Amino acid sequence: MADRELSRREILQMAAASGLGALMASRADAKALDAIGVQLYTVRNQISKDAAATLKGIADIGYKEVEVIRATLATVGPLVKQDGLNPVSVHVDGVLITGNWEMQKALVKAYPQAALPDGYDLAACIKDVQALGSKYMVMPYLMPQERPKDAAGFEALAKALNTAGEQIKKAGMQLCYHNHAFEFAPLPDGRRALDVMMGAADPALVKLELDVFWVSVAGADPVSLINQYAGRIALMHLKDKMKGAPQSFSEGVPPQTFVEVGSGALDFPAILKAAAAAKVEHYFVEQDQSPDPLASLKKSYDYLRSLT
Repeated sequence: MADRELSRREILQMAAASGLGALMASRADAKALDAIGVQLYTVRNQISKDAAATLKGIADIGYKEVEVIRATLATVGPLVKQDGLNPVSVHVDGVLITGNWEMQKALVKAYPQAALPDGYDLAACIKDVQALGSKYMVMPYLMPQERPKDAAGFEALAKALNTAGEQIKKAGMQLCYHNHAFEFAPLPDGRRALDVMMGAADPALVKLELDVFWVSVAGADPVSLINQYAGRIALMHLKDKMKGAPQSFSEGVPPQTFVEVGSGALDFPAILKAAAAAKVEHYFVEQDQSPDPLASLKKSYDYLRSLT
């Protein structure tokens, strides 16, 4: 055969045949984990007591990015970059996305902490997130009383996400939807709510922030779901589930169900390999419950770095 430069396709075919494909995938995982982040809900109690010390503790562990909660922007915003942390994304109040202000009034009666400043709307929130320098805005949760009961309801939710997503896109950012367990419960027509919603959402306007813990709690396989939604998962929450935890479509799981990444039931090497192939852009460690959140974050970080 005459001497010639190998094409990229030929190089990839040779790599796959020789077993180097797996090595290349692991290096892709390592690159993604170089900028591993923290969802600050993990340290919510510590933030409220000493935000500066908490953020420094996160940076000292080795984390490079954080995901902020809108309600703590005023506290965290001025501090977050002092230790070299990149505030990639912000979890925002659900009503700013759904526009369901009547439901919001009822929620505030039951949960006063859900109240927003007078006149605060999506446009105002977009300005706040832009000022922080974040790229993503995330709808993090639907309270039980807000959740649709059927496919038509989740299609309507997708329409609201599209509308908000378009406004966010025009501002140079991306909207994501963060799942819990309830989206995997079968609807009256037998379909999963997540599939109905994502099927009706515009892929360019609405991405997923996939929480692999809740996927697993709901009895679904994270790797299969990552493969299903490849190209539509921009962000991922890395959190582990206690071995032997029962299946549930509710978020009301016992506190001990949350464990450090690598110490529970989830197969993170397989999850990260699938996520790299699916072009997931950012990863955040989150542990909803821990007696010592910073110690838990360090244990999770050390495990994830050991994979590289």
